Formats: sequence, structure tokens, C-alpha cells
Amino acid sequence: TVFIPESQIEDVKLMTTGEYGGIGAIIQYFEGKTQISEPYEGFPAAKAGLIPGDIFLEVNGIDVSGKMTNEVSELLKGTPGTTVKLKMQRLGEKEPIVKELKREKIKIDNIPYSTVFDNGIGYAVLSQFTKDCANELKNVIVDMKKKHELKGFILDLRGNGGGLLNEAVDIVNMFVPKNKLVVYQKGKVKEHNYNHYTQHEPLDLDIPLVILVNEGSASASEIVSGAIQDLDRGVIVGQRTFGKGLVQNILPMSYNTQIKVTVAHYYLPSNRCIQEIDYSKKHKKTADTLAKNDTIGKAFHTANGRVVYEGHGIQPDVKMEPEVVATITTYLYAKNLFFKYANKFYSEHKSIKSAKDFQITDKIYDDFMQFVKDEGFTFTSKSETDIKELEKTAKLEGYLDDIQPILDQAVARIEEEKAKDLLNNREEIEQLLKYEIVSRYYYQKGRIIATLGDDPELKRACELIMNQEEYNNILKGTK
Repeated sequence: TVFIPESQIEDVKLMTTGEYGGIGAIIQYFEGKTQISEPYEGFPAAKAGLIPGDIFLEVNGIDVSGKMTNEVSELLKGTPGTTVKLKMQRLGEKEPIVKELKREKIKIDNIPYSTVFDNGIGYAVLSQFTKDCANELKNVIVDMKKKHELKGFILDLRGNGGGLLNEAVDIVNMFVPKNKLVVYQKGKVKEHNYNHYTQHEPLDLDIPLVILVNEGSASASEIVSGAIQDLDRGVIVGQRTFGKGLVQNILPMSYNTQIKVTVAHYYLPSNRCIQEIDYSKKHKKTADTLAKNDTIGKAFHTANGRVVYEGHGIQPDVKMEPEVVATITTYLYAKNLFFKYANKFYSEHKSIKSAKDFQITDKIYDDFMQFVKDEGFTFTSKSETDIKELEKTAKLEGYLDDIQPILDQAVARIEEEKAKDLLNNREEIEQLLKYEIVSRYYYQKGRIIATLGDDPELKRACELIMNQEEYNNILKGTK
């Protein structure tokens, strides 16, 4: 149950409609300052020339130095058509810059990117389930089919945290017949029990369909992927989803406040519930825990008789190991060094190649390594952390004096190896660096395009569609 004060009503509107009144930018708090993280292309912040790294000093004359993102965001949002005056500090500029922006109705794209690849496979990223997203996706697919002979379609729901239930039902309806049960909800009182069926004639019953998911796919994303899986209409690829099978209603209260209340559970056509049994287990990523989570809960069956389990989100038909990055990469990201370097690069280069063709050259990477050094970057490896724990244990057991020279030698050797980590892990580091730099010039769409060539899950999805025997065997349960 969540209480929503009047000050957060715009946030609720954003969740349900994808719209709000503001300047159109993602902002972040880092090192005691709130700054532009990413402006939305075509909206006031971008049109006014605000760029990532611009630090908020004042909003409408109010000093916001040191204020958190929620406080600054509240001042930036407002009725479309009203103005907001900003004083910002920019990298490389001695004096603050002043901008006056007119707020607009900001509509975040439900589908930030779609394309048809050279192999004839359609692809679309659905970022959220807000109003009209099903119609938008339908129009994208219809347009693809007019211009191409589609061999298959990939719907990317990775990182999609959900949204409106009716939109999820309508998206499933594009690929399954009318009057099919997609999901039903069951609560403690009969008023909250309801079956959701497809209402329209389908768009395409035969096109090979693959849905990409990960542990950030939740709620409506799990209804779409789970229903498609239960009806054996498409193949699910990726990692186990989040596991949010809760029906929540937003109720009005006094003084323009609202309350979000959980009233029921969602159940899929196989009668399984996708709700995570124990959220605390999501933090225990041991092999034993993950193996148990694969089969935890009661077994159910899809339309073709394949076994699926309830209580832990949606298990993909084709499981892909999540990308595991090196410790140094994690620290570079956590310390915002990709973000900072991309800002520096953008200030020094007016243009780059297309989002698809841009690559990190040796010259750029050498410059990045020097930048990291100049920033005084350091990090603690897991090996060093483990040695510290070993020292504590050895001290308690009386072994420390005898083994200390060996531990000191190990630490020294680790330091030598850490110095090479920027080179040893260049491939994964330069990927993230490439995505960050591309977004400075081509915004969110460019970032997505830049990732496509490095995406193993997308590659596997294309292989499945091109190999119809494997695709059909998965759906039949004979793989």
C-alpha cells in the first residue's frame, strides 16, 4: 500500500499516461549536485541546448545547489505553457548560463526504437505500458508488413516495469485469436475477481514471435510474456523476470491525495500466478538458490503441455546468462566516469559517425585511460576484500603473524594486476563508453542502435526465428 501526496500526482500521471508537464530531461544527483543526465530529443531541455552534465544552480530564482533530484524535479514540472528560468553551470564555462524554457506536455515514447533488420526480422523496443501503447505497436507492425515481407518479429520487453493491464491484453491480442483468456485476477472479495479476454480480431496468428525479457521485466511485461508462453504462441528468451503478479488500484482521497492499494493477484491462462514467493531471495544470487528458484512452486502446463512453474516470475524458454562485468567496470560506472568522459568528449567534438558506425578508437581509449588516471580513480577488488576478511579470521585464530608476509605479497601482486585492468577489460569497458558517447549526439534512440551489434540475446532471438525447426520444437516441448 502506497500513499501518494499531492506533490507526486504528476508522477502517477507519468506512470499511467507516459505524459507530464515539464522540460523533458532525466536528471541525476551525484557528488552533491543535481544535473542533467539525458535530455529527451525534441523537447524543451534539448531545444534550449541543455546537455548532460549541466548542473542546476537555480530554478525560478530558488537556490537548488545541493538539493536532491526529487526536490529539483518538483520545481521543473508544471503546467504546459508556463515558463521556468534556469541558472546552470556547464563544464568548461567560467560563468553560469541562464535559460528560460517553456514547459511542454512531455510524452515519453512507448516505442523508442523499431526497425526491420536485413534478415527480414522486425524488432521493436517497448519501454512501458502507458495509454495507447498497444495501438502504437500495432501501427509499427502494420507498417513493417506493408514495406517488408517479415520473417518474424521480436518484441523487446527488457527493463520494462509494466503499466496498464488493458494495454498488455491488447498486445497479446495482436498474436492470438479473439475471446482467448489472457489473464485473470483473483482477490479476497468477489468485486476484484475478473477475467480479461482478447476483444479483437488478431493482427497475425502465424508470424514467428520472440519476446526478450530480463529481471527488470515486471507486471504487464510478465502478463504479455507469460500469456504468450502459456498459449504457446511465441518463444521467450532472456532471464527470469521480476515476479510482480499484483493487481493495484489507485483510489482518490481528501486534499488531492491518492492511495495505491493491492487488491488481487494476476493469474495466467495456465492458472499459475507470477508473483514472487519471497522477494528477499532475489538478493541471494548463489547457484543453489537460483537452481531452486527455477522449480519452486507448483507445476502447470501450457496449451501444448509444456511444464511451467508459478511463484517466481516468468522462466524463459531459452535462458541466457546475464552479462557479468568486471569489478573495475562496475566501479567506473558507479563513479560516473563513463558519464563524465562522454561530457568531455562531446565538448571537444562537434560530431561523430552514425550511431551504428561509431567505434571507440585506440586514440579515444587512450584518452579515456588518461582521463581516468587524472580523476584519481581507484577501486577495491574482491580479492583484496577477501584478503582483508582472511586477515581478520587469521588474527582471531592466531595465524596472522605467520602468514602476513604471504598476504602482503598477494596484495602487492594484485595491485600490479589491477594496473592492467583497463587494458585487460577493454572490450566491455569500451562498449559502455561507446553507448554513453553516442547518446550525447543521438539521444536515447542512438543508444539503442549502438547496443544492437553487441546484444547476444537479440542475436539468439534472430537465430531462433531463422531456424524454424528449433523454434517449433521449443513450442511443442520436444527441444
